[in-house]
Amino acid sequence: MLPRVLTIAGTDPTGGAGLQADIKAINEAGGFPLSVTTALVAQNTCGVREVHTPPVEFLRAQLDAVFDDVQVDAVKIGMLGSAEITHTITAYLDAHPVTHLVVDPVMVATSGDRLLDTAAEDALRDLCTRATIITPNIDELAVLAGTQPATTHAEAIAQGQALAHDLGTAVLVKGGHLTGGRADNVVVHPSGDTFAIPNARIDIKNTHGTGCSLSSSLATRLAAGQSIDDAAQWATLWLTAAIRAADDLNVGHGHGPVDHAAWNRMYRQAADTTPWEAPIGPAVDPLVAPAGPHTHALWDLVSPLVTATLSDGFLTVLADGSLPHRAFAIYLLQDAYYLGEYGKALAGVAALAPTPDDMIAWARDAQGTMEEKAKLHDAILGGAEDATQCDPSYVTLGYTSLLTAATTKGYAVAATAVLPCYWLYADIALRLGEQDTPDHPFHPWLSAYSDGEFVDCTRAAIERVEQALEDAGPADREEATKFFLYASYWEREFFGQGLRTPWWDYLKQE
Repeated sequence: MLPRVLTIAGTDPTGGAGLQADIKAINEAGGFPLSVTTALVAQNTCGVREVHTPPVEFLRAQLDAVFDDVQVDAVKIGMLGSAEITHTITAYLDAHPVTHLVVDPVMVATSGDRLLDTAAEDALRDLCTRATIITPNIDELAVLAGTQPATTHAEAIAQGQALAHDLGTAVLVKGGHLTGGRADNVVVHPSGDTFAIPNARIDIKNTHGTGCSLSSSLATRLAAGQSIDDAAQWATLWLTAAIRAADDLNVGHGHGPVDHAAWNRMYRQAADTTPWEAPIGPAVDPLVAPAGPHTHALWDLVSPLVTATLSDGFLTVLADGSLPHRAFAIYLLQDAYYLGEYGKALAGVAALAPTPDDMIAWARDAQGTMEEKAKLHDAILGGAEDATQCDPSYVTLGYTSLLTAATTKGYAVAATAVLPCYWLYADIALRLGEQDTPDHPFHPWLSAYSDGEFVDCTRAAIERVEQALEDAGPADREEATKFFLYASYWEREFFGQGLRTPWWDYLKQE
């Protein structure tokens, strides 16, 4: 059964904020939306023109119409506007309690102007004590905490901890109104414990309705049974995708809305079962050069696939740092399994090698693969998870099965099949490394695969494959090319599964 989520808020006839945005967000987060109107707002992407507030009696009539008929699983509260309306809703929810209450305390305009008088602010603060979690922006957090707006994440978190303790409710400290390259969100619990959600800042003007949308999706995920931390993480990731796609909407002349459907559209595309075709798109020059005509031809074949892989959602949010750590953990768990099987495939290639030097080189790389698995994966995961906590996915099994099959096809095919894991990884990591900094959330991974040692290993592997194809006959070259293309496709799928897989279903919950 879909969670039934009630939004109580004002309207936006252009659809970017208020009830209209809430309804979209609830739908996209997997709930059934219900709505009660507190104010009729004549607004668009350029600003508010007029507000009409219906009588409180009509507000009660709307609430009665909903609660008399429908079991409400969660309530999200947005714009209230007055102390009278706020008191009315507080009293009504006291008489009709719900399991989850999310309050988006609309108190300060984008201009910085206070929207509520003192009595209304006090009433809203009282309502917040009933909430599961509140989602103030930086200015609203300061008003509720009785202090000046924070200028750093540390200040904002400290304000959130004091407020959460005072109110007895969780506070989502949002980094969007701060400055700098990061826009991390942090869940602050009444105990003072925090849960950080990495999120890169997106340089875009079309952010109308982000607060409404975040709080509504959060309420929906809570109603769906997720914890506060997981629900906040899901809502942040979903909203980031919506913001990133906002410019493509072309709605309005001012600060336009976000694309609420972007996340689910990505899932639908990921679930497409259209058979694989040769990639079509812009080619890119390799950052690690081919060693001769044979490897040059291999790169030309898969170059558009590299472009497509780089534009996929997983690598995009990994590069900008907004990939949730649990999603990255799932990727690493799958990669840990993959590297174990990849090491076996490299050992198989070594056994087929025609010269002692080649055999030693492939065997050394097999050993290095297992050392990298222990060093990188265990270091990043920090012992919190291990590869026994999830089974290999169909993608991981498919890719490793291809490599196993390649070792039965002779040296040229086997060596060419394992090359994409060198070449595509090194090329992609070098491109992503342009966004790497020591404080990047995924710096260990970005730096590991773009460092000189791995690039040198890649160059050496390309040279060995070039020689293997030169020594092979036409039939083996054709088979080797086929396996190289298949393995390159699996590389793209391997990255892509990081966002297609619900990480909260895969990982054991604490």
